[in-house]
Amino acid sequence: MKLNKLPILFGSLCLALAIAGCGKSDTNAPASDSGSGGGTAGGKKLNLAFVVNNASPFWVIAKAGTTDAEKELGNVSVDFRIPSGGTAAEQQQIIDDLLAKGIDGIAVSPVDPKNQTELLNKAASQTLLICHDSDAPNSKRVCYIGTDNTAAGVEAGKLIKEALPNGGKIMVFVGTLDAANAKERFAGIKKELEGSKVEIIDVRTDETDRARAQRNVEDTLVKYPDVACLVGLWSYNGPAIINGAKNSGKLGQVKIVCFDEEDETLAGVAAGSVYATVVQQPYEFGKQAITKMARHIGGDKQALVGDKDGKQVVPTLNIKKDTVAEFQARLKKQLGK
Repeated sequence: MKLNKLPILFGSLCLALAIAGCGKSDTNAPASDSGSGGGTAGGKKLNLAFVVNNASPFWVIAKAGTTDAEKELGNVSVDFRIPSGGTAAEQQQIIDDLLAKGIDGIAVSPVDPKNQTELLNKAASQTLLICHDSDAPNSKRVCYIGTDNTAAGVEAGKLIKEALPNGGKIMVFVGTLDAANAKERFAGIKKELEGSKVEIIDVRTDETDRARAQRNVEDTLVKYPDVACLVGLWSYNGPAIINGAKNSGKLGQVKIVCFDEEDETLAGVAAGSVYATVVQQPYEFGKQAITKMARHIGGDKQALVGDKDGKQVVPTLNIKKDTVAEFQARLKKQLGK
């Protein structure tokens, strides 16, 4: 019953992505590396793909980055793909289709890295493969571009302790703990909360179903009336927590710490109903992935060299009430609004 909303959500997201693709380049965005070396390999136009892990508005921002990279490079075409249901099976179909078309490079955020290793290795044997957002370090991907999710979890843990100076119980919400980014964020939170008076009750998963995500929040507030803070690990968990708390009459009474920059989340931060959100920089995921894959294929083999673990980290930002307006202005500029 709840899943019948997915086609509507997916269609709306695709429209939003199409609109975002018309945005202007953000010349002041940090950490972008347009560089030179272009997107040619023997003069031919490159076809590169950016594959995400679910139909979330989070990816509208990444789409703006891929579009700006495409414009600046001039000789690169970007195929932006979304698995509408957020499943590993859909990602496999997308990647198989891209390989059949002879794609020159793929940047993917794996839904289930551990069980997708064979698929990713197959792709890596046929084209340039990198990961973004969620890593698959045991695969043959060349590089990972994105957040250090363990460090991001530590930042969220610090914010939780700020929100609960006297300690208290928290519940954590996420789509699935199979994804590397979810595991690492949760591990970072647990690491930072060790020895504190904050108690993690449990984790509730929703398989990227927003209705289920909100229901998880409402059920938690009934079952654990003394819960002091609700923590969302994926972008849509913030709005789900806000709406669940509102429906339960607890908005403003229970603290909220979450991830990413969905409009409802940022509005909640501005209103004071959300204590803070740890934002990534998906614009940079998109722009750097496309730009650096093009440079690598064009002969610059340093473009995708990472640290000892093969990672190029895009730093996160902690957004609270005093910084949200400035951040929103920057985000609008990236999206060409």
